[in-house]
Amino acid sequence: MNKTRIEAFSDGVLAIIITIMVLEIKAPEEDSFESLKHLIPVFLSYVLSFIYVGIYWNNHHHMFQVVKKVNGSILWGNLFLLFWLSLIPFATSWIGEHHFAAVPMSIYGFVLLMCAIAYNLLQNKIIKLEGKDSILHRAVEKDLKGKISALAYLLAIPLAFVSPWISGLLYITVAMLWIVPDSRIEKQLN
Repeated sequence: MNKTRIEAFSDGVLAIIITIMVLEIKAPEEDSFESLKHLIPVFLSYVLSFIYVGIYWNNHHHMFQVVKKVNGSILWGNLFLLFWLSLIPFATSWIGEHHFAAVPMSIYGFVLLMCAIAYNLLQNKIIKLEGKDSILHRAVEKDLKGKISALAYLLAIPLAFVSPWISGLLYITVAMLWIVPDSRIEKQLN
């Protein structure tokens, strides 16, 4: 099967996810700068989640640059990833509205962990189809950043009950780890 439909569909879903997140930011009733103060947690949660969705879009794009073909397993793997990504607006809204409280922060971490697991499963399905000599396999076989990210999410989930700020710092750290586009695939292409 051709990969262009999976790329177009994924781009569309990710655009909708970002749109839903921004629509969750409600304008204040008043027309003063003071009225914006209560939106700071909502805005900060939006910024972090926008960065995460952007990271997934960027890495998904890079990964599919080297994919030659897709099968049904990859289609379902991609849908599994999109399912978990589609929960980011819910988690974002919850942490913003409740000012980074423990339960919403732990659920946010769970959603991020599941996104990471789903991305890894999709990546493995592609490698299974294309083989161990594929560009993708060579690029990601030593996935230290992925392992660090999953460990950080696993730590952040229970740590939200110790201090939601520790969880938040871990989420920001992982985002900063990935904010620079992953160059492993590009290096393999060159």
